[in-house]
Amino acid sequence: MTQDINQNILSKNWELESKNQDLTATVEQLIIENQYLKQELARFKKAIFGSKSERFVSSEEQFPQQLSLDLNMPEPLPITTQKETITYEREKPIEEKKEIPFRCALPAHLPRIEEIIEPEVIPVGAKKIGEQITEQLELNPGTVYVKKTIRPQYILPKQQGEVESRIIIAELPSQPIPKGIAGPGLLAYILVSKFVDHLPLNRNIQILKRMGIEFSESTLVDWVRQCCKLLHPLYEVMKKETLKCDYLQTDESPIKVQTRDRPGATHTGYLWAFRAVVKMIIVFLYEKSRSREGPIKFLKNFRGTIQADGYSGYDCFDETENTTLLACMAHVRRKFKEALDNDKARAEYAMRKIQELYMIERYARENKFTEQQIFSIRQEQSLPIMKEFERWLIENKVQVMPRSSIGKAISYTLKLWNRLKRYLDNGKYLIDNNLMEQQM
Repeated sequence: MTQDINQNILSKNWELESKNQDLTATVEQLIIENQYLKQELARFKKAIFGSKSERFVSSEEQFPQQLSLDLNMPEPLPITTQKETITYEREKPIEEKKEIPFRCALPAHLPRIEEIIEPEVIPVGAKKIGEQITEQLELNPGTVYVKKTIRPQYILPKQQGEVESRIIIAELPSQPIPKGIAGPGLLAYILVSKFVDHLPLNRNIQILKRMGIEFSESTLVDWVRQCCKLLHPLYEVMKKETLKCDYLQTDESPIKVQTRDRPGATHTGYLWAFRAVVKMIIVFLYEKSRSREGPIKFLKNFRGTIQADGYSGYDCFDETENTTLLACMAHVRRKFKEALDNDKARAEYAMRKIQELYMIERYARENKFTEQQIFSIRQEQSLPIMKEFERWLIENKVQVMPRSSIGKAISYTLKLWNRLKRYLDNGKYLIDNNLMEQQM
Protein backbone atom coordinates (compact mmCIF):
# COMPACT_ATOMS: atom_id res chain seq x y z
CA MET A 1 0.00 0.00 0.00
CA THR A 2 2.77 2.43 0.95
CA GLN A 3 4.65 1.54 -2.21
CA ASP A 4 1.62 2.41 -4.36
CA ILE A 5 1.26 5.76 -2.57
CA ASN A 6 4.93 6.57 -3.18
CA GLN A 7 4.61 5.68 -6.85
CA ASN A 8 1.56 7.93 -7.17
CA ILE A 9 3.41 10.78 -5.48
CA LEU A 10 6.41 10.30 -7.78
CA SER A 11 4.10 10.18 -10.78
CA LYS A 12 2.36 13.38 -9.70
CA ASN A 13 5.70 15.10 -9.09
CA TRP A 14 6.90 14.06 -12.52
CA GLU A 15 3.72 15.41 -14.13
CA LEU A 16 4.01 18.68 -12.22
CA GLU A 17 7.67 19.04 -13.14
CA SER A 18 6.85 18.37 -16.79
CA LYS A 19 4.04 20.94 -16.72
CA ASN A 20 6.35 23.42 -14.98
CA GLN A 21 8.96 22.98 -17.72
CA ASP A 22 6.29 23.47 -20.39
CA LEU A 23 4.99 26.60 -18.66
CA THR A 24 8.53 27.95 -18.27
CA ALA A 25 9.20 27.41 -21.97
CA THR A 26 5.89 29.07 -22.84
CA VAL A 27 6.70 32.07 -20.63
CA GLU A 28 10.15 32.42 -22.23
CA GLN A 29 8.59 32.23 -25.69
CA LEU A 30 6.00 34.86 -24.75
CA ILE A 31 8.74 37.13 -23.37
CA ILE A 32 10.66 36.81 -26.63
CA GLU A 33 7.53 37.51 -28.69
CA ASN A 34 6.66 40.46 -26.44
CA GLN A 35 10.11 41.96 -26.97
CA TYR A 36 9.83 41.38 -30.69
CA LEU A 37 6.40 43.05 -30.88
CA LYS A 38 7.70 46.00 -28.83
CA GLN A 39 10.57 46.41 -31.31
CA GLU A 40 8.18 46.25 -34.25
CA LEU A 41 5.86 48.81 -32.61
CA ALA A 42 8.80 51.13 -31.91
CA ARG A 43 10.00 50.72 -35.50
CA PHE A 44 6.59 51.58 -36.96
CA LYS A 45 6.22 54.58 -34.65
CA LYS A 46 9.64 55.83 -35.68
CA ALA A 47 8.81 55.32 -39.35
CA ILE A 48 5.64 57.40 -38.98
CA PHE A 49 6.60 60.03 -36.40
CA GLY A 50 10.39 59.82 -36.06
CA SER A 51 13.23 61.65 -37.76
CA LYS A 52 14.10 60.51 -41.28
CA SER A 53 17.75 61.53 -40.96
CA GLU A 54 20.31 58.72 -41.08
CA ARG A 55 23.04 60.74 -39.37
CA PHE A 56 24.80 58.80 -36.62
CA VAL A 57 26.66 60.27 -33.64
CA SER A 58 28.36 57.79 -31.37
CA SER A 59 27.55 57.91 -27.65
CA GLU A 60 31.19 57.23 -26.83
CA GLU A 61 32.92 60.55 -26.21
CA GLN A 62 36.37 59.12 -26.95
CA PHE A 63 35.48 58.01 -30.50
CA PRO A 64 37.81 59.93 -32.84
CA GLN A 65 36.18 62.49 -35.10
CA GLN A 66 38.75 62.01 -37.83
CA LEU A 67 40.42 58.78 -38.87
CA SER A 68 44.17 58.83 -39.32
CA LEU A 69 45.00 57.59 -42.80
CA ASP A 70 48.78 57.62 -42.43
CA LEU A 71 49.93 54.16 -41.38
CA ASN A 72 53.33 55.49 -40.28
CA MET A 73 51.90 58.30 -38.23
CA PRO A 74 52.47 57.74 -34.47
CA GLU A 75 49.52 57.75 -32.15
CA PRO A 76 48.92 61.22 -30.68
CA LEU A 77 49.91 61.67 -27.04
CA PRO A 78 47.11 62.34 -24.57
CA ILE A 79 46.54 66.04 -24.08
CA THR A 80 46.32 67.30 -20.51
CA THR A 81 44.55 70.60 -19.98
CA GLN A 82 44.59 73.08 -17.12
CA LYS A 83 41.94 75.67 -16.46
CA GLU A 84 42.65 79.30 -15.59
CA THR A 85 40.47 82.38 -15.20
CA ILE A 86 41.32 85.47 -17.28
CA THR A 87 39.72 88.90 -16.79
CA TYR A 88 40.29 91.94 -18.95
CA GLU A 89 38.67 95.19 -20.06
CA ARG A 90 38.05 96.34 -23.60
CA GLU A 91 36.64 99.44 -25.18
CA LYS A 92 33.27 99.08 -26.78
CA PRO A 93 33.56 100.00 -30.44
CA ILE A 94 31.46 102.88 -31.68
CA GLU A 95 28.56 101.55 -33.65
CA GLU A 96 28.97 102.56 -37.24
CA LYS A 97 26.23 103.19 -39.71
CA LYS A 98 25.14 100.13 -41.58
CA GLU A 99 26.24 100.23 -45.15
CA ILE A 100 23.82 99.59 -47.94
CA PRO A 101 24.20 95.91 -48.84
CA PHE A 102 26.20 95.29 -51.99
CA ARG A 103 24.10 94.12 -54.92
CA CYS A 104 25.68 91.68 -57.33
CA ALA A 105 25.56 92.56 -61.01
CA LEU A 106 22.86 90.82 -62.98
CA PRO A 107 24.06 88.08 -65.39
CA ALA A 108 25.66 89.57 -68.48
CA HIS A 109 24.34 86.84 -70.80
CA LEU A 110 20.72 87.91 -70.35
CA PRO A 111 19.31 90.09 -73.14
CA ARG A 112 18.74 93.78 -72.28
CA ILE A 113 15.68 95.73 -73.35
CA GLU A 114 16.35 99.43 -72.90
CA GLU A 115 13.76 102.00 -71.87
CA ILE A 116 14.82 105.64 -71.91
CA ILE A 117 12.79 108.00 -69.72
CA GLU A 118 13.40 111.68 -70.40
CA PRO A 119 12.31 114.49 -68.07
CA GLU A 120 8.86 115.81 -68.92
CA VAL A 121 10.31 119.28 -69.62
CA ILE A 122 13.86 119.90 -70.85
CA PRO A 123 14.67 123.63 -70.65
CA VAL A 124 16.37 125.24 -73.61
CA GLY A 125 20.14 125.14 -73.30
CA ALA A 126 20.24 122.06 -71.03
CA LYS A 127 23.22 119.80 -71.69
CA LYS A 128 23.37 116.06 -71.00
CA ILE A 129 26.16 115.31 -68.53
CA GLY A 130 25.54 111.61 -67.91
CA GLU A 131 22.87 109.11 -67.07
CA GLN A 132 21.75 106.84 -64.27
CA ILE A 133 21.10 103.20 -65.12
CA THR A 134 18.80 100.95 -63.13
CA GLU A 135 18.53 97.25 -63.91
CA GLN A 136 15.72 94.91 -62.88
CA LEU A 137 15.04 91.30 -63.63
CA GLU A 138 11.83 90.79 -65.54
CA LEU A 139 9.99 87.78 -66.85
CA ASN A 140 7.79 87.47 -69.87
CA PRO A 141 5.58 84.41 -69.20
CA GLY A 142 5.50 81.77 -71.91
CA THR A 143 3.61 82.95 -74.92
CA VAL A 144 1.76 80.79 -77.40
CA TYR A 145 1.77 81.73 -81.04
CA VAL A 146 0.68 80.23 -84.32
CA LYS A 147 3.44 79.31 -86.71
CA LYS A 148 2.09 79.91 -90.17
CA THR A 149 3.92 78.02 -92.92
CA ILE A 150 3.23 79.32 -96.43
CA ARG A 151 4.26 77.20 -99.41
CA PRO A 152 3.79 78.94 -102.74
CA GLN A 153 2.60 76.76 -105.64
CA TYR A 154 3.95 77.17 -109.14
CA ILE A 155 2.55 75.87 -112.42
CA LEU A 156 4.95 74.94 -115.15
CA PRO A 157 4.16 75.38 -118.84
CA LYS A 158 3.23 72.25 -120.68
CA GLN A 159 6.06 70.42 -122.28
CA GLN A 160 5.77 68.50 -125.49
CA GLY A 161 3.93 65.25 -124.88
CA GLU A 162 2.44 66.30 -121.53
CA VAL A 163 -1.32 66.15 -121.08
CA GLU A 164 -1.48 68.45 -118.05
CA SER A 165 0.67 71.19 -116.66
CA ARG A 166 2.80 70.32 -113.65
CA ILE A 167 2.47 72.10 -110.31
CA ILE A 168 5.44 72.30 -107.97
CA ILE A 169 5.42 73.10 -104.24
CA ALA A 170 7.99 72.74 -101.43
CA GLU A 171 7.65 69.70 -99.20
CA LEU A 172 6.30 70.31 -95.71
CA PRO A 173 9.03 69.80 -93.08
CA SER A 174 8.64 66.62 -91.05
CA GLN A 175 6.53 67.04 -87.93
CA PRO A 176 6.60 65.09 -84.64
CA ILE A 177 2.90 64.33 -85.07
CA PRO A 178 1.89 64.22 -88.76
CA LYS A 179 -1.02 66.56 -89.50
CA GLY A 180 -1.02 67.54 -85.80
CA ILE A 181 -1.56 71.12 -84.63
CA ALA A 182 1.12 70.90 -81.93
CA GLY A 183 4.59 71.99 -82.95
CA PRO A 184 7.90 70.64 -81.56
CA GLY A 185 8.26 73.48 -79.04
CA LEU A 186 4.83 72.96 -77.50
CA LEU A 187 5.29 69.20 -77.32
CA ALA A 188 8.72 69.58 -75.70
CA TYR A 189 7.23 71.98 -73.14
CA ILE A 190 4.49 69.48 -72.20
CA LEU A 191 6.95 66.58 -71.88
CA VAL A 192 9.42 68.55 -69.75
CA SER A 193 6.60 69.84 -67.53
CA LYS A 194 5.27 66.33 -66.97
CA PHE A 195 8.43 64.23 -66.67
CA VAL A 196 11.01 66.75 -65.38
CA ASP A 197 8.93 69.26 -63.41
CA HIS A 198 6.37 66.57 -62.41
CA LEU A 199 3.33 68.63 -63.38
CA PRO A 200 0.20 66.56 -64.09
CA LEU A 201 -1.41 67.15 -67.45
CA ASN A 202 -4.47 68.79 -65.90
CA ARG A 203 -2.22 71.52 -64.44
CA ASN A 204 -0.66 72.03 -67.84
CA ILE A 205 -4.16 72.45 -69.23
CA GLN A 206 -4.82 75.23 -66.71
CA ILE A 207 -1.50 76.93 -67.55
CA LEU A 208 -2.25 76.84 -71.28
CA LYS A 209 -5.76 78.13 -70.59
CA ARG A 210 -4.27 81.24 -68.95
CA MET A 211 -2.29 81.74 -72.16
CA GLY A 212 -5.51 81.82 -74.12
CA ILE A 213 -5.85 78.31 -75.54
CA GLU A 214 -7.86 75.34 -74.31
CA PHE A 215 -7.20 71.64 -74.82
CA SER A 216 -8.90 68.55 -73.48
CA GLU A 217 -6.95 66.12 -71.32
CA SER A 218 -7.41 63.35 -73.88
CA THR A 219 -5.67 65.52 -76.49
CA LEU A 220 -2.61 66.02 -74.28
CA VAL A 221 -2.57 62.32 -73.37
CA ASP A 222 -2.50 61.44 -77.06
CA TRP A 223 0.33 63.90 -77.72
CA VAL A 224 2.40 62.42 -74.87
CA ARG A 225 1.80 58.88 -76.11
CA GLN A 226 2.87 59.70 -79.66
CA CYS A 227 5.97 61.56 -78.45
CA CYS A 228 6.95 58.56 -76.31
CA LYS A 229 6.82 56.40 -79.42
CA LEU A 230 9.17 58.83 -81.14
CA LEU A 231 11.62 58.63 -78.21
CA HIS A 232 11.69 54.83 -78.14
CA PRO A 233 14.66 54.52 -80.58
CA LEU A 234 16.63 56.86 -78.29
CA TYR A 235 15.76 54.61 -75.33
CA GLU A 236 17.07 51.58 -77.21
CA VAL A 237 20.36 53.40 -77.92
CA MET A 238 20.71 54.34 -74.24
CA LYS A 239 19.97 50.76 -73.25
CA LYS A 240 22.65 49.45 -75.62
CA GLU A 241 25.22 51.95 -74.31
CA THR A 242 24.36 51.05 -70.72
CA LEU A 243 24.83 47.33 -71.28
CA LYS A 244 28.23 47.99 -72.88
CA CYS A 245 29.52 49.19 -69.49
CA ASP A 246 31.02 46.65 -67.10
CA TYR A 247 29.79 48.22 -63.84
CA LEU A 248 26.09 48.87 -63.22
CA GLN A 249 24.03 49.83 -60.20
CA THR A 250 20.38 48.85 -59.99
CA ASP A 251 17.37 49.45 -57.77
CA GLU A 252 13.59 49.09 -57.96
CA SER A 253 10.70 51.10 -56.59
CA PRO A 254 6.92 50.52 -56.47
CA ILE A 255 4.74 52.91 -58.46
CA LYS A 256 0.98 53.29 -58.78
CA VAL A 257 -0.20 53.04 -62.39
CA GLN A 258 -3.50 52.86 -64.24
CA THR A 259 -3.96 50.03 -66.73
CA ARG A 260 -6.66 49.19 -69.24
CA ASP A 261 -7.36 45.84 -67.61
CA ARG A 262 -8.32 47.59 -64.35
CA PRO A 263 -10.32 50.71 -65.28
CA GLY A 264 -10.99 53.08 -62.40
CA ALA A 265 -8.36 51.49 -60.17
CA THR A 266 -4.60 51.61 -59.77
CA HIS A 267 -2.12 48.78 -60.04
CA THR A 268 1.17 48.58 -58.13
CA GLY A 269 3.87 48.20 -60.72
CA TYR A 270 7.63 48.40 -60.31
CA LEU A 271 10.09 50.77 -61.89
CA TRP A 272 13.57 49.24 -62.25
CA ALA A 273 16.53 51.53 -62.84
CA PHE A 274 19.97 50.65 -64.20
CA ARG A 275 22.82 53.14 -63.87
CA ALA A 276 26.10 52.94 -65.77
CA VAL A 277 28.44 54.30 -63.09
CA VAL A 278 31.26 55.47 -65.37
CA LYS A 279 29.18 56.87 -68.26
CA MET A 280 26.47 58.26 -65.93
CA ILE A 281 23.65 56.86 -68.09
CA ILE A 282 20.42 55.83 -66.39
CA VAL A 283 17.82 53.60 -68.04
CA PHE A 284 14.45 52.69 -66.54
CA LEU A 285 12.40 49.55 -67.05
CA TYR A 286 8.75 49.14 -66.05
CA GLU A 287 7.39 45.77 -64.93
CA LYS A 288 4.02 44.82 -63.46
CA SER A 289 5.63 42.93 -60.58
CA ARG A 290 8.81 42.75 -58.51
CA SER A 291 9.68 39.39 -60.02
CA ARG A 292 13.33 38.80 -60.86
CA GLU A 293 12.27 38.27 -64.47
CA GLY A 294 12.52 42.05 -64.94
CA PRO A 295 16.25 42.45 -64.29
CA ILE A 296 17.01 39.05 -65.86
CA LYS A 297 15.35 40.18 -69.11
CA PHE A 298 17.16 43.52 -69.14
CA LEU A 299 20.59 42.12 -68.19
CA LYS A 300 20.39 39.03 -70.39
CA ASN A 301 23.53 39.92 -72.37
CA PHE A 302 25.35 41.87 -69.65
CA ARG A 303 28.91 40.98 -68.64
CA GLY A 304 30.42 42.70 -65.64
CA THR A 305 29.62 43.85 -62.09
CA ILE A 306 26.16 44.62 -60.69
CA GLN A 307 25.62 46.48 -57.41
CA ALA A 308 22.26 46.19 -55.67
CA ASP A 309 20.59 45.87 -52.28
CA GLY A 310 19.86 42.56 -50.55
CA TYR A 311 16.68 41.76 -52.49
CA SER A 312 16.67 38.01 -53.30
CA GLY A 313 15.68 38.74 -56.92
CA TYR A 314 19.34 39.59 -57.61
CA ASP A 315 20.72 36.34 -56.16
CA CYS A 316 20.73 34.65 -59.57
CA PHE A 317 23.46 37.06 -60.76
CA ASP A 318 25.77 35.86 -57.99
CA GLU A 319 25.67 32.40 -59.54
CA THR A 320 26.18 33.55 -63.15
CA GLU A 321 29.62 32.97 -64.59
CA ASN A 322 30.00 36.34 -66.32
CA THR A 323 28.65 38.61 -63.59
CA THR A 324 29.85 39.74 -60.17
CA LEU A 325 27.38 40.94 -57.56
CA LEU A 326 28.15 43.75 -55.08
CA ALA A 327 26.02 44.65 -52.08
CA CYS A 328 25.31 48.03 -50.48
CA MET A 329 26.87 49.07 -47.15
CA ALA A 330 24.26 51.79 -46.66
CA HIS A 331 21.54 49.14 -46.39
CA VAL A 332 23.57 47.34 -43.72
CA ARG A 333 23.95 50.58 -41.81
CA ARG A 334 20.17 51.14 -41.87
CA LYS A 335 19.58 47.71 -40.36
CA PHE A 336 21.82 48.53 -37.39
CA LYS A 337 20.29 51.99 -37.06
CA GLU A 338 16.89 50.31 -36.66
CA ALA A 339 18.43 48.13 -33.92
CA LEU A 340 19.63 51.05 -31.76
CA ASP A 341 16.51 50.86 -29.58
CA ASN A 342 16.87 47.08 -29.26
CA ASP A 343 20.59 46.71 -28.43
CA LYS A 344 22.31 50.07 -28.35
CA ALA A 345 25.80 48.79 -27.47
CA ARG A 346 26.01 46.28 -30.30
CA ALA A 347 24.27 48.52 -32.84
CA GLU A 348 26.58 51.44 -32.07
CA TYR A 349 29.66 49.24 -32.38
CA ALA A 350 28.58 48.12 -35.84
CA MET A 351 27.74 51.65 -36.91
CA ARG A 352 31.13 52.91 -35.71
CA LYS A 353 32.87 50.32 -37.85
CA ILE A 354 30.81 51.32 -40.87
CA GLN A 355 31.52 54.97 -40.07
CA GLU A 356 35.26 54.28 -40.16
CA LEU A 357 34.89 52.72 -43.62
CA TYR A 358 32.99 55.77 -44.88
CA MET A 359 35.59 58.14 -43.46
CA ILE A 360 38.20 56.41 -45.61
CA GLU A 361 35.93 56.75 -48.66
CA ARG A 362 35.35 60.43 -47.96
CA TYR A 363 39.08 61.05 -47.53
CA ALA A 364 39.80 59.43 -50.90
CA ARG A 365 36.97 61.33 -52.59
CA GLU A 366 37.93 64.74 -51.18
CA ASN A 367 41.55 64.23 -52.22
CA LYS A 368 40.50 63.04 -55.68
CA PHE A 369 42.33 59.74 -55.53
CA THR A 370 42.78 57.68 -58.67
CA GLU A 371 41.28 54.19 -58.87
CA GLN A 372 44.67 52.66 -58.06
CA GLN A 373 45.12 54.94 -55.04
CA ILE A 374 41.62 54.07 -53.82
CA PHE A 375 42.40 50.36 -54.17
CA SER A 376 45.66 50.79 -52.20
CA ILE A 377 44.13 52.73 -49.33
CA ARG A 378 41.26 50.25 -49.05
CA GLN A 379 43.70 47.34 -48.81
CA GLU A 380 45.73 49.15 -46.16
CA GLN A 381 42.94 50.74 -44.13
CA SER A 382 39.53 49.28 -44.97
CA LEU A 383 40.45 45.59 -45.16
CA PRO A 384 41.53 45.31 -41.48
CA ILE A 385 38.32 47.04 -40.39
CA MET A 386 36.23 44.64 -42.48
CA LYS A 387 38.02 41.61 -41.01
CA GLU A 388 37.50 42.86 -37.46
CA PHE A 389 33.84 43.61 -38.24
CA GLU A 390 33.33 40.11 -39.67
CA ARG A 391 34.81 38.46 -36.53
CA TRP A 392 32.50 40.54 -34.36
CA LEU A 393 29.45 39.58 -36.43
CA ILE A 394 30.21 35.86 -36.17
CA GLU A 395 30.84 36.05 -32.42
CA ASN A 396 27.67 38.03 -31.68
CA LYS A 397 25.28 36.15 -33.94
CA VAL A 398 24.96 33.31 -31.40
CA GLN A 399 24.50 35.74 -28.50
CA VAL A 400 21.36 37.53 -29.72
CA MET A 401 17.79 36.47 -30.47
CA PRO A 402 17.40 35.77 -34.21
CA ARG A 403 14.05 37.60 -34.42
CA SER A 404 15.30 40.70 -32.62
CA SER A 405 16.29 43.81 -34.56
CA ILE A 406 19.97 43.34 -33.78
CA GLY A 407 19.72 39.64 -34.68
CA LYS A 408 18.16 40.49 -38.03
CA ALA A 409 20.81 43.14 -38.71
CA ILE A 410 23.66 40.72 -37.98
CA SER A 411 22.11 37.91 -40.04
CA TYR A 412 21.43 40.29 -42.97
CA THR A 413 25.04 41.48 -42.93
CA LEU A 414 26.57 38.01 -42.75
CA LYS A 415 24.31 36.74 -45.52
CA LEU A 416 25.62 39.47 -47.86
CA TRP A 417 29.19 39.54 -46.53
CA ASN A 418 30.89 38.15 -49.64
CA ARG A 419 29.14 40.77 -51.77
CA LEU A 420 29.85 43.56 -49.28
CA LYS A 421 33.61 43.05 -49.16
CA ARG A 422 34.01 42.89 -52.96
CA TYR A 423 34.12 46.68 -53.21
CA LEU A 424 37.67 46.38 -51.81
CA ASP A 425 38.82 44.52 -54.94
CA ASN A 426 38.61 47.46 -57.36
CA GLY A 427 39.02 51.21 -56.88
CA LYS A 428 36.26 51.77 -59.43
CA TYR A 429 33.63 50.14 -57.22
CA LEU A 430 31.57 52.20 -54.76
CA ILE A 431 30.89 51.23 -51.17
CA ASP A 432 27.13 51.63 -51.53
CA ASN A 433 24.22 52.01 -53.94
CA ASN A 434 23.20 55.48 -52.73
CA LEU A 435 23.72 57.31 -56.04
CA MET A 436 21.27 54.92 -57.69
CA GLU A 437 18.68 55.41 -54.94
CA GLN A 438 18.98 59.18 -55.28
CA GLN A 439 18.07 58.88 -58.95
CA MET A 440 15.02 56.79 -58.04
